[in-house]
Amino acid sequence: MKKRILLGIGLLSVFMFLTGCSEIKKPITSESSGFWNEYIVYPLSWLIKEGALILGGSFGLSIIVVTILIRLAILPLMIKQTRSSKAMQALQPEMAELKKKYSSKDQKTQQKLQQETMALFSKHGVNPMAGCFPLIVQMPILIGFYHAISRTREIANDNFLWFDLGDKDPYYILPIVAGITTFIQQKIMMAGQDQNPQMAMMLWMMPIMIVVFAFSFPAALSLYWVVGNIFMIVQTYFIKGPDLKMAKASGNAGGAKK
Repeated sequence: MKKRILLGIGLLSVFMFLTGCSEIKKPITSESSGFWNEYIVYPLSWLIKEGALILGGSFGLSIIVVTILIRLAILPLMIKQTRSSKAMQALQPEMAELKKKYSSKDQKTQQKLQQETMALFSKHGVNPMAGCFPLIVQMPILIGFYHAISRTREIANDNFLWFDLGDKDPYYILPIVAGITTFIQQKIMMAGQDQNPQMAMMLWMMPIMIVVFAFSFPAALSLYWVVGNIFMIVQTYFIKGPDLKMAKASGNAGGAKK
């Protein structure tokens, strides 16, 4: 989990560098050049605009629908990532035994530990990098959608519910909901896993960062975060249903013993 979090942060930094943070203020059009703009950002922007036309000119509804469609499109990757994570979690006791057996830090012992660990992965058909691949595929899509929302000028001139999509939420409802749903999403994702200080820190750090960013970003982006988070909460609940029930049962059993 820790490695996946670090990988996610690293990939986010790389893609922000490759796409150019300065481009976030440049409108996206069919004339925009570069692979990133032509094949990722503009098609997503076009999808949002076409969705608005179909939905009676509402860019707010279009953002909601397109967000859900994108999440559905990458759902198989999320399922694969979750299965890989569960497989790695199941091997943790055996991996801990190997680390205990080969606790010496000399090079020969560490090489033996690595060989035994790889043999363990091979025996159970587990690829330690399998959980990272879906994240690598998802990241450009999600960042591209973020760019599409920020750089489609028609969105900034539209309003939805109580807010203007191009301005900050005047009542700060969306930023707070974005932070709360981010916390709930991560809490559900971590259910059934061994907690450590890094995971506990991320559980609080990510929601706080989302709230801080959402306070200054256009409401359209906050809407995207809220819808995406709610989808992820529902998705994770159904994918990890057995794990959640086991975690709840073990918690109740622990309380009963006391």
